[in-house]
Amino acid sequence: MSLTRRGLLAAGGAVGALAATASSAGPAAARPAPGKGHGGGRGPVRTGFDRLAADGYALLNGQRVGVVTNPTGITSDVRHIVDVMHPDDRVDLTAVFGPEHGFRGTAQAGGSEGRYDDPATGLPVYDTYLKSGQALADVFTASGVDTIVFDIQDAGARFYTYIWTLYDCMEAAALAGKRFVVLDRPNPMTGRAALGPVLDPAFGTFVGRREIAQAHGMTVTELALLFNGEFLADRPVELDIVKMSGWSRSDFFDETGLPWVPPSPNMPTPDTALVYPGTCLFEGTNLSEGRGTTRPFELLGAEGIDHTWAAAANALGLPGVAFREAYFAPTFSKFQGRTVGGVQLHVQDREVFDPVRTGIALLVTAKRTWSGFAWRPDNWIDKLTGNTRVRTMIDAGADTDEVVGAWAQDLAAFRAVRKRYLQYR
Repeated sequence: MSLTRRGLLAAGGAVGALAATASSAGPAAARPAPGKGHGGGRGPVRTGFDRLAADGYALLNGQRVGVVTNPTGITSDVRHIVDVMHPDDRVDLTAVFGPEHGFRGTAQAGGSEGRYDDPATGLPVYDTYLKSGQALADVFTASGVDTIVFDIQDAGARFYTYIWTLYDCMEAAALAGKRFVVLDRPNPMTGRAALGPVLDPAFGTFVGRREIAQAHGMTVTELALLFNGEFLADRPVELDIVKMSGWSRSDFFDETGLPWVPPSPNMPTPDTALVYPGTCLFEGTNLSEGRGTTRPFELLGAEGIDHTWAAAANALGLPGVAFREAYFAPTFSKFQGRTVGGVQLHVQDREVFDPVRTGIALLVTAKRTWSGFAWRPDNWIDKLTGNTRVRTMIDAGADTDEVVGAWAQDLAAFRAVRKRYLQYR
């Protein structure tokens, strides 16, 4: 992949657009150079859209533009970017593309809004959910756009589907001969490190298309560069990225000064995003992962669980987290309207907290302390972890250290690839 820069903006420098463009020439030795560090939440952080708009949308000049976005595509004063761009004569916004949960966010998990005209702007809204390849390319062609812009807040986990919407849209844009622009937003759990098992391609689904770690530790522009350079290299899309300014890899979301909009109905706070890469694994079990409560992915439980699970988890002395015996009644999803017992995670030191290791430890202790523990019959846990190894090792009686150690070699290899695409310090 050959990379060039157009409209380069150094961090903290004059207003403009940072663009890293991937040509169709295929992979090459040139790699994106990391940007200068923006410094520990000193902020304010300016998102990719903030910088694009401040530059008068110069990167989109002369293009018919479609935007892939959802309710998280907002400005620092909480206006939606589509509502900002639509009346602005400097940009020709002609279409919107909605992911899972929809453009305006009206659908629950596993749903979308379909094709409609947006009441606020009159713009046509096209549905991308569960579309990929030529079928999605046909949607882009039918829309009549020249350039597709992606602006969605990610949660930092491989199984959070928006990054695979990004991947599918990049692949489809290449098939349709469309240009692709990715606007950056922070990884809410920082960008310090990649954690957890790396997906085996044999287990590729919409909760994990390609070989990245369970907690990837990247922003969406970094992922876009990696996707184009590693997984779409045979047919890369014409790619531009617009970086943030003011963001450091060590920044948690509440250090950015940016407003948080739940990127999906069960991701209400940045605290949820912090634990999600580990506790979402309980979707692959017969325990509730806290959907239908005010603390999804922080509350876990099932009928028949008592204080022994919390005690076993606390006895492990996991860094940065404690577990409280908890009882709750979900309003929907598993155990709807029934009181269950389990644990609530309390992250006490997020600097040392490891969500993936914690999730594995909770699976191990749940199985050992509750006789009713079971995996989902469809082995959904294998799709979430990206392999059979986690499930089979836990079933065989492996402890947390053994399970975590089993992915060390694959994770080291991914970290080496990931490093080439990082854009921030």
